[in-house]
Amino acid sequence: MFNHLHGVYAAALTPLNDDLSLAVESVPRLLDFLARRGCHGVLLLGTTGEGPSFAAHERISLFRAALQVRQEHPGLRLLAGTGTPSLEETIVLTRGAFDLGYDGVVVLPPYYFKKVSDDGLFAWFKRVIEQAVPDGGALFGYHFPSLSGVPFSLDLLARLKDAFPGRFAGIKDSSGDLAFAQSLGERFGPDLLVLNGNDRLFSQALDAHASGCITAMANLHSPELRRIWDARQRGERDEQTQAAITETRLILESKPPFPPLLKALLHTQHNFPRWPVRPPLMPINDQALDEVLAALSHRQHVPGI
Repeated sequence: MFNHLHGVYAAALTPLNDDLSLAVESVPRLLDFLARRGCHGVLLLGTTGEGPSFAAHERISLFRAALQVRQEHPGLRLLAGTGTPSLEETIVLTRGAFDLGYDGVVVLPPYYFKKVSDDGLFAWFKRVIEQAVPDGGALFGYHFPSLSGVPFSLDLLARLKDAFPGRFAGIKDSSGDLAFAQSLGERFGPDLLVLNGNDRLFSQALDAHASGCITAMANLHSPELRRIWDARQRGERDEQTQAAITETRLILESKPPFPPLLKALLHTQHNFPRWPVRPPLMPINDQALDEVLAALSHRQHVPGI
């Protein structure tokens, strides 16, 4: 029932003022830019959006500001990152996103306590879904074990899917693990909505029944990701564009983390303000940025983009 949420999503950057407050007035411009470059939707305040760095009231204010994009792009799908280690705060943020009319939420598992059981995670998500997700609302689990330290097992996904078929939509898989992406396809086929989070694996994830992607690179390279997606909808494979995307991803991964690098590239390549990042993240230095720009200038060219 969540087929309308398939496609290419940007894990949107978060505009900040020089004093590190939210630049909410810049949010509609960024989302308009992403919509015009082929994104079916955006995820606000995910990892690339520095979500855990913001208080609940800041998150809600950004969610509200993003709604302005629907004046020009009524079909742009909006997903909100609402996962926190606090059960109650996650419920409040999730309910707030749906009250504003968001299409779905992407929820990290509670990421302080490690090695918790599937029973504990199921109980946590059960409370979130029952108290905050309306019928037809889409909740995606956010699988990013290298960062959160708390993975989603296939059995946990099956339990959530079976218990809440009209509210648990699927998973954002940012593991970067091809074997896990393939295991999702083998276990669930097209019955679980999987949005891949690593551009290098986009085509292979689609082979394994993924329903689209949510990636950091879509802030800059959504035309290429959309080209891969559109080719697949025609029953074709665009290997050349995937190769270029993979090459680009490897270049960007050489200067982690993504938020400061992508903010600098968005400024350099598309004339957006040079937005800062909140500590503990730090701005990328000029030498590292120049190295990335030089490498990008020599990457494989994709005709027509």
